[in-house]
Amino acid sequence: MTRAQLEHIVRAAGSITDESVILVLGSQSILGAFPAVPPPLDVSREADVCPLHAPEKADLISGAIGEVSQFDSTFGYYAHGLPPESCPLPSGWKERLIPFQNDNTRGVTALCLHPLDLACSKLVAGREKDVGFVAAMLAHDLIEPCALEAQIGLLPATDQRERAGQIFTVVQAKVSRDRL
Repeated sequence: MTRAQLEHIVRAAGSITDESVILVLGSQSILGAFPAVPPPLDVSREADVCPLHAPEKADLISGAIGEVSQFDSTFGYYAHGLPPESCPLPSGWKERLIPFQNDNTRGVTALCLHPLDLACSKLVAGREKDVGFVAAMLAHDLIEPCALEAQIGLLPATDQRERAGQIFTVVQAKVSRDRL
């Protein structure tokens, strides 16, 4: 997904929900800090979004511009309405959100996760695609290993910190192997 495609989703989500601030969760939130990302960070067709002040409207987004919708068929990408409590995020994540708003969002503000918060969430999820995503973030120097390790310590639950730490070890091994 490109930044322009994310802007389109933000604009559409704002219109559907009649909300002016859309939270961008998941992998596409990287486009807040880095408007152009290298492959494979750009391969997803989905953006996880939620109205910041009305998370109960997330289902409206999935229904109108979600997977297999007319929007998806027309544009080749889609939104998944996802409330923030669905993502394990480090303490203080709201203070680190990265905003953007421009002509393409038509007055709707996108709030994107900080790359380190995104990486922590991906590490807790620990799926193969998440391992690859965080490895690519590190390989392209979008985040620093020491900063990520510190951020893992901000995850609120012990099991989340343990899981993220274990997956981080796997990610570091992958990055080392790929550099050989």
